[in-house]
Amino acid sequence: QVQLVESGGGLVQAGDSLRLSCAASGPTFRNYVMGWFRQAPGKERESVATITWSGSSTYVADSVKGRFTISRDNAKNTVYLQMNSLKPEDTAVYYCAAKTPWGPYDVWGQGTQVTVSS
Repeated sequence: QVQLVESGGGLVQAGDSLRLSCAASGPTFRNYVMGWFRQAPGKERESVATITWSGSSTYVADSVKGRFTISRDNAKNTVYLQMNSLKPEDTAVYYCAAKTPWGPYDVWGQGTQVTVSS
């Protein structure tokens, strides 16, 4: 079973950039679809971006399209979320998650806080 650890969150100003990283343990990382989710206070968790095992297909939510990019390096067992032009509404706890192509997201990291001040 893969385990996930996020890093890279912090406090930034509107317009700044951050890159989140999600380090995975386990030899089967390359078999998993990876996703980034976020949850703001008082709101439901939402999907931000996903990437297939090969990296050939990605999805980015409309709310972050053109600003956020998901990528992965299977040699390093790491998935990234590059976040540019951050807005206060991007403030949330960001979670990394993994799933097999045919199943639900069932492996989650502990989350990393991103706070964007205006």
